[in-house]
Amino acid sequence: MVRNHSRRRRKRSRFKGAASLLLFAAIICAITVVWYGNPLHEKPDWQGSIRPIFMKGKLTGYEAQSSGKHMLMPLKLLQEQIDPTLRYEDDSQSIIMATRQSLLHMNVSKTQGELNGKTISLTSAPQIISGEVYIPIEAVREVYGVSIHEDPVTGAVILMKAGEKVRLGSVEKKDGRQDARIALRKEASSLSFILTDVSQQTKVRIWSQRGDWYFVQLDNGYAGYIKSDCISEGEELVIPSVKDELSISEKHWESRPVNLAWEAVYNRKPDPSKFDPMPGVNVVSPTWFSIVNHEGTVESKADPAYVSWAHRKGMEVWGLLSNSFNPDITTEALSTFERRKSIIDQMISLAQEYDLDGINIDFENVHTKDGPNVTQFLRELKPMARANDLILSIDVTPKSQSEMWSAFLDRKSLGAITDYLMVMAYDEHWAASPKAGSVASLPWTEASIKRIVQEDEVPPQKVVLGIPLYTRVWSETPKEGKIKVTSKSIGMDSAADILAKFKLKPTFRASEGQNYVEYTEDGVVKKIWLEDQVSLKARVELAQSLKLGGIGVWNRSFADENAWITLKEIIK
Repeated sequence: MVRNHSRRRRKRSRFKGAASLLLFAAIICAITVVWYGNPLHEKPDWQGSIRPIFMKGKLTGYEAQSSGKHMLMPLKLLQEQIDPTLRYEDDSQSIIMATRQSLLHMNVSKTQGELNGKTISLTSAPQIISGEVYIPIEAVREVYGVSIHEDPVTGAVILMKAGEKVRLGSVEKKDGRQDARIALRKEASSLSFILTDVSQQTKVRIWSQRGDWYFVQLDNGYAGYIKSDCISEGEELVIPSVKDELSISEKHWESRPVNLAWEAVYNRKPDPSKFDPMPGVNVVSPTWFSIVNHEGTVESKADPAYVSWAHRKGMEVWGLLSNSFNPDITTEALSTFERRKSIIDQMISLAQEYDLDGINIDFENVHTKDGPNVTQFLRELKPMARANDLILSIDVTPKSQSEMWSAFLDRKSLGAITDYLMVMAYDEHWAASPKAGSVASLPWTEASIKRIVQEDEVPPQKVVLGIPLYTRVWSETPKEGKIKVTSKSIGMDSAADILAKFKLKPTFRASEGQNYVEYTEDGVVKKIWLEDQVSLKARVELAQSLKLGGIGVWNRSFADENAWITLKEIIK
């Protein structure tokens, strides 16, 4: 009995020893396999998604809804990757796509939209799904020119932007084995997991290169790394850019400086027959139009006789639209697409009725919170103005901390949207300034323009230098041991009359770049920083040296007859 037990123990020992050897061998094999070529496969992390969206071979984290011509794209993805200005207004469930060429408006659950003022029918309506807004792919293609590839098996969606490029290629085993399959790996390493095995001659998109590995993507969405020597490069795929040809009016000003005069129109219609000649002026901008209520009603003072006179003189007419300098009206009138569209429709209609050549926007005294709506209004107006061959410009102040007069202006965006940014480089010292000073000293003017060009990246050729033709007579009156400062605005002829009456000889002040006079009247010290041929010449030369798009003067009625001769030098 004892010997039998010993035999059983010896058998068990031999069995345990063999099992240990087998286990050890398995571990060695596993290590060897991992080290010399990992055959283990890993599923892509997007498997299980229905229609995952890829860009540049990378998963975006978003999914499309529906397929084919009925496909819907998530609004958030488009805002992040295609157009951050794509706008959704929740109250009206409005979707607004606005570019220089196109203004497309849609509403959730409606298959009828509006493109550049014309009604269009959509194959699918925008939808809200699980709280997120989705937009028909046909609308996205129409406005942004994107390209979509949808795989019928995996559902993967490859999205490419207009103008985007990618090199195409083909999987090809260099050893000539036609049956060999190539591993698509998760990382650029032979030790990385395999996402799938790729057949010979499979077409791929080559998105990038890391060392001797290509990062490629198959039509079915699978994206990973393949050794570069296993890829045969082919042609480059280029998604056509959205056409952005200059309109006739834009071409007209492409290499021609603007020499504009604003026309201040109040209660009376200006009588051009009484104007001094204005040689060199090629644009007049009368202040004819105002938004007068919360609904966005536009009031007009337009005069067809004035337009006829200007056109006979070879001048374009850019009608000015103001916000009545009323912040509350501005808040309400620009608050919805419907109201903004109403203002735009009115302005386009008025431009057609009076044969205008452009629209000049002058919105001032605006709450900072309404700045984005001001920008959106211009963004929606531009394609409609362009479609009607109208130049679009906006008046902006120099940059400052003033909430109502400066902080609301997104000059970078406005400079990109409009044809011209008219910088009103005046009121360095304003009417109620506590200190007397120049309306626009030359160093301050230059710094104001450079700051916008440099900080806001507005191309100089799109910047028009606003020049004052008025000055201020400052009065410094002693009162209770202090000096009370007041001012009144006068034009160039009135300033010349004062010089003659008091026999004043101007002194040039290099620090301001203009002439200065000072005198006493009835015990009150009077100071004038003159706007004359000296200051105008310096501003014209400044605009030329900075290669600006031109000049604009406020306003015609303040000029003397010699001013126009000096200003004419801008066109040389």
